[in-house]
Formats: sequence, structure tokens, C-alpha cells
Amino acid sequence: MLFTSYGFIAFLCILLLVYYIVPKKLQWITLLVGSYVFYAFAGLECLVFILFTTVSAYAISMLTHKAIIKENAYIDANKESLSKEERKAYRARAKKKRFRILLVGLVLNFGVLAVLKYTAFAVNNVNTLVGLFGAEGFSIPSLLLPMGISFYTFQTMGYLIDVYRAKVEPEKNPAKFALFVSFFPQLVQGPISRFSDLGKQLTAPHKFSGKAFTFGLQRILWGYFKKLVIADRVLVAMNTLLDSPDEYKGAYVLLLIILYSVQIYADFTGGIDITIGIAEAMGIKLAENFDRPFSSRSTKEYWRRWHITMGTWFKDYIFLPISVTRPMMKLNKAMAGKFGRVAASKTVAYIASGVTWFLTGLWHGAGWNFIVWGLLNCLIIMVSESLEPTYKKFHDKFPRLMSSAFYGGFMSVRTFMLMGLVRSLDCYRNVGLTFSMWGSMLTFKGMGEILSGGIFKLGLTAADFIIILCGVAVVFAVSKLSARQSVRERLYQRPVVSAVLCGLLFIAVITFGAYGVGYDASQFIYNQF
Repeated sequence: MLFTSYGFIAFLCILLLVYYIVPKKLQWITLLVGSYVFYAFAGLECLVFILFTTVSAYAISMLTHKAIIKENAYIDANKESLSKEERKAYRARAKKKRFRILLVGLVLNFGVLAVLKYTAFAVNNVNTLVGLFGAEGFSIPSLLLPMGISFYTFQTMGYLIDVYRAKVEPEKNPAKFALFVSFFPQLVQGPISRFSDLGKQLTAPHKFSGKAFTFGLQRILWGYFKKLVIADRVLVAMNTLLDSPDEYKGAYVLLLIILYSVQIYADFTGGIDITIGIAEAMGIKLAENFDRPFSSRSTKEYWRRWHITMGTWFKDYIFLPISVTRPMMKLNKAMAGKFGRVAASKTVAYIASGVTWFLTGLWHGAGWNFIVWGLLNCLIIMVSESLEPTYKKFHDKFPRLMSSAFYGGFMSVRTFMLMGLVRSLDCYRNVGLTFSMWGSMLTFKGMGEILSGGIFKLGLTAADFIIILCGVAVVFAVSKLSARQSVRERLYQRPVVSAVLCGLLFIAVITFGAYGVGYDASQFIYNQF
């Protein structure tokens, strides 16, 4: 059931109505039933996988929590008789037992994800390898990839790790836990929530709030504007550029980078706006996933602002644990004695970053283009961090330049283009082809053709480009205003102005939304991940 379909809008209206009609103690049950109905539309067979994740994670969390209680009870009962070293040794043994329980849950769930998502990729690479020796390859199986499996698996495994670390109390009610796993707005493309932030909100009673409900509907409408008016209109030109890469080289690649940056931002943030808006209309607050990423002045800053919940998940559950593993600690100690603490800590950080970005790329998709995308992001960040002393000297030498709007704009444009260049690996889906297209940009071939009307060969009319530009201008203006204060909070103080602007936005979606022949109210880009 697409967020952009009439069926989904009807489903949402009915669910919101029932949600606020039923007794408040039954609201969470309404959400649970609604979430499973929504997921069933993706295919009844998909329910098997989300149920497996729910049941296995619930069992593992209960076993882990039971082990923690037993551990603490033993320490409390024997604190007088046990020495400090004995308590420490017992804690270490108990932690190992807990980790083995956690490991079962991680292997089971990440194993299912790996088999469904990466089997074809692995077999294809094995076939390529054995083909070099003239051997016959294996048949590539066709496996079901359930909707949102990467998102709900990562969210649920984060919960298991938090229970193992004793950061959260596990949810003892299996139905309430099932709602945390399956909360329907997040299933399409996140955000990846933490149980400490979301768990209690989902099951708490929510009194109808006119302000929250209105804010939620405004956010949903804003998401539809981004998705249907901008992203799905740009999609037409993107399809043309990607269907004939041999024809559209040189300056057309630069155009593709700009258009895809606009498309993926409008598509992804539009979907997140709809998700957060739905939750807000129900009195539930989800984590923000974007913070004006295209205003970033560096790649590192960009990744603090783009897909925030994914970045923090990988930092907390991959990067930091790897950094403090026993092999990394030994490496740090060995290198510190020979090369100094700074070099040692940087080496450990770079290794952990490399593994983290490799897995981040692999999470985005089963393809070498995604792996290279992740490693290139890692390389750019590491090079940038290594050059920070040089940057600082330059900044200290020209302080007035550094504080100027011109230089700030230059840094933002530079970061935008660099990230767009790397992101084009997602477009062409082939590493060799992508590098070839990058090389063709150096010739500026096709620039004259674009300026003389070639841009209208991409399936969009002048009116379409005007709509896109106006839409981008509106999004940019709202983004700038939101940096100081919430636009919705400002409008809330002016109800007449708010009603007029929302009415105009609704008319814009209905009038200029990408519907009909040549257009497609398509699935969100991040749903494939």
C-alpha cells in the first residue's frame, strides 16, 4: 500500500477516526491491528518474517533480562562474602553468558536479512569468480524481500543490544512489543527509532489535541508536496538520463547529479514528513531524520544532518563497539608505543570507520556500487579529518573570509556537489559505468546542447521545470525559516494565514502533483533499502 495511493489515504482516515473513538486504553491495540493490516497489503507472506523477528527478539530480550536479574541478585546476596576481584570475575562470566544469548538473536535476525537481501549478490559474485576458470556457475535463486525488513530489523536489533547493555527495561507484553516492531508509518523508510524514545509513547493513552492533530496533517501535506510535486516530476528526467547513459554524457552527468540530489531529498524527506506527521496526528513524537543537510559545510557535517537515525545507529552499535574490542585495544596499545597515542587512536578510528561505512553501503543495497559508495564516503571523511590542521591554519590566516557568507556558501555548494558525485553510484548502479561518466564530465561535452534546449529532451516541458524550480524555492525558503523557529509554530499564531497557506499547498499538490501519462506516483526511493 503506497503512501501516495488513494487506498492508503482512506486507510489512514479510517484508522485515525477509530484511534480517537475507541477508549484510550485500546488505542495501542488499534495501532497494532492497523499496522498488521497495512503490512498485509505488502503480501501476506511478508507477515511471516516480521512475526519471526518479533517472536525471536521478544524471547531473546526476556532471556537476557532474566540473566541480568539473576546476576544482580547473586551479587546482592553475596556482596559481603565476595571480594572486589571475585565480583568482577563473576560479572565478566555473566556478561559472556548474556552476550551468547544476544548473539543468538543477532545471528537469527541478521541471518534472515542477509539470506533474503544478499544471496543473489553473493551467488552472482561466486559465478563471476568460477567463470574465470571456465566452471559452470550456480543458479541465482529468486527470494522474497519483505517491505521494510532492513528498517524493522535494525530497529529491533538495536533494542536487543540496549536490553543486553541494561539501558532499557524490556517490554514484557508481547503484543505491545509487536507494535514497537511493526508501527506502520516507519516500515516504509524509517526513521529507525529507539525503544527508550518510542516504546512507552506507542502504548500510552493519547488525548485528542487539536494543535498536534493539525500539525500532523500539515506535516503530511508538506510531505506529499515534496514527493508528488517535486520528486516524482524529476523522476521522469532521471529515467531518461539513466535509460541512455551513452547518449547523455559530459555535462548531462552534472545535470543528473543536481537533479538526483533534488529528487532524493524531496522523496526521502517527503516520506519522512508523512511518517512523522502521521505519528504526530496520533500524539506520538518520532525522531527527526534530517536537519538541513544541504547547508552542510563538510562531509562529516553532512552525515550528521542526513538520515540521522541511521547514522546514530551505525555509530552506537557498530563503530563504537568495534573501537573498544579487544583486538582494537591491543592494536592501539602496540601502536601507541611505537608511533604515539595520536597515530594509534587515529588508526583504530579509521579501521572502525572503514568497517562501519562498508556495512552502511551494504545496508543500502546488495551491489558493489553501494559498497564503493560507502567506502568513498569513508575515504572523503578521513582525508578531510587528516587535513583539518591545514584547514585551521588557513582559517586562522583569513578570519574575515571564513566568516563571510560567500565562503560559507562556497563550502556548502562544494559539499553538495561532492556528495552528489558520490551519490551518482546509486543512480548508475555500476561502478565502472559511474567512473566512466565521471570522466566524461571533464570534457563538458553536451553543455552547449543543454543550454540550447537539450534539457527539454528529458521528457519534461518548460512548465515542468518551472514547477520544479518553484517547488525547490519553496522548500529552500521553509528550510531557512525553520532554522530560526518552527514555521508551523509561527503559523499557529496566525490561524487565518495558516489556513490560507495550507489551502494553497493542498491545491498545489492536487494541481501540480505528478499524475497521469508520463508520470508516476512511485514508491519511495528508500523503500528499496
